[in-house]
Amino acid sequence: MSILVEPDFGTPPVDAPLGAEATVTIDGREVTVPAGTSVMRAAKEAGIDIPKLCATDSLKSFGSCRLCLVEVEGGRGTPASCTTPCADGMVVSTQTETVRDLRRNVMELYLSDHPGNCAGCARGNCEMQALAVTTGVAEVRYGREGANHLDDATDASNPYFDYDPAACIVCSRCVRACSEVQGTFALTVSGRGFESRITPGNTNFRESECVSCGACVQACPTDALAEKSLVSLGMPSRTVLTTCAYCGVGCSFKAEVQGTGPATRVVRMVPWKDGGANEGHSCVKGRFAYGYAAHADRQLEPMVRDSIDDDWQVVSWKEAIERIATGFRAIQDQHGVGAIGGISSSRCTNEEVYVVQKMVRAAFGNNNVDTCARVCHSPTGYGLNHTFGTSAGTQDFASIEQTDVMLLIGANPTDAHPVFGSRMKRRLREGAQIIVADPRRIDLVRSPHVAAAHHLPVRPGTNVAFINAMCHAIVDEGLHDVAFLRDRCEDVEIFLDFIRGAENSPEATEAETGIPAAELRAAARLYASGGNAAIYYGLGVTEHSQGSTMVMGLANLAMLTGNIGREGVGVNPLRGQNNVQGSCDMGSFPHELPGYRHVSRPEVREIYESLWKVTIQPTPGLRIPNMFDSAIGGSFLGLYVQGEDIAQSDPNTQHVEAALRAMELVVVQDLFLNETARFAHVFLPGTSFLEKDGTFTNAERRLNRVRPVMPSLVGKDEWQVVCEIATAMGYPMTYADPAAIMDEIAATTPTFAGVSFARLDAEGSMQWPVNDAAPNGTPTMHVGQFVRGLGRLTPTVYVPTTEQTTRRFPLLLTTGRILTQYNVGAQTRRTPNSMWHPEDVLEIHPADAHVRGIATGDVVEMASRVGSTSLTALVSDRMQPGVVYTTFHHPVTGANVVTTDNSDWATNCPEYKVTAVEVTVSTQARRAAYEHETADLGASV
Repeated sequence: MSILVEPDFGTPPVDAPLGAEATVTIDGREVTVPAGTSVMRAAKEAGIDIPKLCATDSLKSFGSCRLCLVEVEGGRGTPASCTTPCADGMVVSTQTETVRDLRRNVMELYLSDHPGNCAGCARGNCEMQALAVTTGVAEVRYGREGANHLDDATDASNPYFDYDPAACIVCSRCVRACSEVQGTFALTVSGRGFESRITPGNTNFRESECVSCGACVQACPTDALAEKSLVSLGMPSRTVLTTCAYCGVGCSFKAEVQGTGPATRVVRMVPWKDGGANEGHSCVKGRFAYGYAAHADRQLEPMVRDSIDDDWQVVSWKEAIERIATGFRAIQDQHGVGAIGGISSSRCTNEEVYVVQKMVRAAFGNNNVDTCARVCHSPTGYGLNHTFGTSAGTQDFASIEQTDVMLLIGANPTDAHPVFGSRMKRRLREGAQIIVADPRRIDLVRSPHVAAAHHLPVRPGTNVAFINAMCHAIVDEGLHDVAFLRDRCEDVEIFLDFIRGAENSPEATEAETGIPAAELRAAARLYASGGNAAIYYGLGVTEHSQGSTMVMGLANLAMLTGNIGREGVGVNPLRGQNNVQGSCDMGSFPHELPGYRHVSRPEVREIYESLWKVTIQPTPGLRIPNMFDSAIGGSFLGLYVQGEDIAQSDPNTQHVEAALRAMELVVVQDLFLNETARFAHVFLPGTSFLEKDGTFTNAERRLNRVRPVMPSLVGKDEWQVVCEIATAMGYPMTYADPAAIMDEIAATTPTFAGVSFARLDAEGSMQWPVNDAAPNGTPTMHVGQFVRGLGRLTPTVYVPTTEQTTRRFPLLLTTGRILTQYNVGAQTRRTPNSMWHPEDVLEIHPADAHVRGIATGDVVEMASRVGSTSLTALVSDRMQPGVVYTTFHHPVTGANVVTTDNSDWATNCPEYKVTAVEVTVSTQARRAAYEHETADLGASV
């Protein structure tokens, strides 16, 4: 049963002089290890297993179980091997009679607190039986008196795992995992002796602060915390290593499954301890919310219809593909080659995305290809390319271990990127400090054992004014890195002259940003002089009319202080979807070929024209907003949409729906009949991540393998479908397998030159660039010099958004995500995650709620200048007065009904984060309240 429990190697080395070594003798075997390495780990290196219970790789040395006792010569007694550091010349014995007696007695005491009929022991999912054999315990002599935890009922409130107190030995591994790994501190030990219990506070697991990350379940050595799927399905028979398809952290998992072929069933997903991004941790979505892949709502056969008012008709793949090819060719014959286009998905693999842009350029004959990254991180690509020379973050996640100060702006990692959010909290508990710039008081402002040094509640739409004020304060107080600016940057004096302007001072911007000048100056001093400073940001930076300007502003701040080009610093976008980085890398923008090379460059077009045997247009194609406008204007009439629900996710829903209605042929490929499919003429079933073969690229540029856990449930892989559409349109396009697609990517894209499936399978994940200059990848970018040579400092003039509050719309709406749901909710809404977040709610400050007569639970109407929707209100002081907040996970809410078509000046990324609205108690709610009050009045009379 080795597939079920990760092998433990004791704890990592304790602090010791760099490079120092110790040679120790363990059971007669000599081994040399770094000084300070635990005896347990050294024994493992020597091939000796020491029994243990409290020691795991992911937790700090604890030494409480006393099963790992060893005998050390020289009068050092019998210490715990997991907490005893190796010293040069140490002689250790692990199997003396004294040690065996101690272990046997300790184990007998543990077994006295453990049921003899443990179901986990019977299933092989409990360590106690094996430990009893290892330590030589044949019987338990101790009895139990009175009621104790063995009589407690099982807590089955969590949808994914049960807690059975009878099987619990109170080893505290779950408590430590919750605090050390996850950082939630939801679990504790209550009582003493046989009365001691693990408890999630004074409630059950579902209602507690537990975030269902699974760290406690993974840490539990018994069957006390057991996944429901394991109980109902039984033990797995094999494992497949793959990558999560949720956020941009890119966690690696071992899918533990039963059966093969169409009979394959996933038993559970176990986070892989060697995963470069997650290192054995997970969140509730990646660990448990994979059931959507087998949901009854999945559409498994192609369908067509002549009109969006007609019923769907199931057809064969051949018929569907011929229908698409015939329809697209007819549109082009009548309206021109540029009348059709495609949108790729950041939920798909690099290989699937690559063939989509190739189909558009080679088979459609235009550059009308775009990606959902248009509406999230396109300003990241523009801003970082302009300043640094490449469109990607600068660090790996592990870099944060060297960070002293974090500037977090426009991101909520504990909800949207929870595994990295846990890593941030761990670093903060170790002594790092954080500056949070966010209009909302997110968890990292103040949560258990973590408090921000500064919370800067920047008013939505004023980010650029804020970042200019930060830079101004640093220059004004002489805290900028003169040597770095001189040696590594250009346009320095132009920028310094700009930033010194009085209009950029904290005092001048205070009224605009809402941030007190003294607080901002203090935050600026901390960032500039607090040691290694790293910037982490999200959609609260990019989804603004000045999104690209703000990304350049963050780059300015990093260069101004020399916080770039080494570990612990940098500018790091936290990507929203699993393959946002990869979809951009693969040439999914209408102005760029793979590797961010502009289509106007003849030497780049020549690479693909020579290989593909076609002529590539030298001018950029249509962006998504241009496609919509052209559709309404009558010149764009055919669209292929891969795995993206644009009718729910894109802004100004009425405008999007009008554009889709105006098209003659809309093709949607997805897992479910989503909101966009309501306007489609052809629906092609897609594949879940459990069926995909390829790669995802996460927010740290890490390429992870995605391996098929089961065969495609729809009979084809998505890359094959795209190739068949291209072929049916007259451009033959075939590959032997996804590995061949990656080979073509590597052959044509310099940053991927050294990447192949063979290397990824043999060596593990890699971070691009991977080429002759960096054969093993590049964890940290811009070391020594920027990709573009000198970093470009850029004046970032603050231009207020046109979306201003008025008497009619006096509140500002901003949006975000919540832990248990993901993006438009198509996946997570089809899992038990919905029990935690069954609907989108509107957070409103008590002062704003009071003047409107709104109470928590009221149904309210939120209206903007373009539309309105209804939500349930949540009165909360997490918001600042004048700002309201909601999520966008449920189509019934349709939050994007109210968002406008304002967008970033450079990239057309929508301004989701700033919408002027008014909120009122809905007419329906007022009527219900009136009827309730009159009924009460009648009853009293």
